[in-house]
Amino acid sequence: MKKRALEKTLNKLGWWLKREGGGHAIWTNGEDTESVPRHREINEILAKKIILTAKNNPPKKANG
Repeated sequence: MKKRALEKTLNKLGWWLKREGGGHAIWTNGEDTESVPRHREINEILAKKIILTAKNNPPKKANG
């Protein structure tokens, strides 16, 4: 899977980029984090795992 496609999917699920490190970008939903490798192509199995984690952990809604 292309890195850009994975990033778009994470954005649609309500996750956002927290920071970029040396080899990974850290994405968060406000409570949980997920590391995304900084490669153009990301292994399909890893990409599916990251998307599944994001789907099972939607962003936390603010009270009020």
